[in-house]
Amino acid sequence: MSELAEVGDFCPNDSCPDAGKTDEGNIVKYGTTAKGLQRYRCKTCGKTFSENTGTIFYNKHTGAEEIIETLALIAEGSRVASLSRVKGYKEETIRNWLQQAAEHATEIENVLMSEYEIERGQLDALWSYVGHKEQESGEGEKRSA
Repeated sequence: MSELAEVGDFCPNDSCPDAGKTDEGNIVKYGTTAKGLQRYRCKTCGKTFSENTGTIFYNKHTGAEEIIETLALIAEGSRVASLSRVKGYKEETIRNWLQQAAEHATEIENVLMSEYEIERGQLDALWSYVGHKEQESGEGEKRSA
């Protein structure tokens, strides 16, 4: 299976003739944002974009690591209301992060299941395998169904 393309490998501008095409040589690094994120420029359409374009972190005031940590705590069973009090974010903000992460995961799953002809059973087996490897290394906790 070939690797999935990353931001900076293609132009995300839908109106660009080279939109979504990889290895066209049209994407160049174009400095960094004020927050230190890599910027890119498409030589075909002239549009610029940052390394987090198309991710759940795009246009967020909160850093990616903080969002990931908060979502991981939800996955571990923490309640949104509790995290809101402890972390100082509105419940609505945390729910929006969760919704966007779920939508992003669904998009990735759709790509894996269609373009790479992976069946849902294979994907479930992959997640089970990854979970089993975490348990063997002592990083994960035993899960119950």
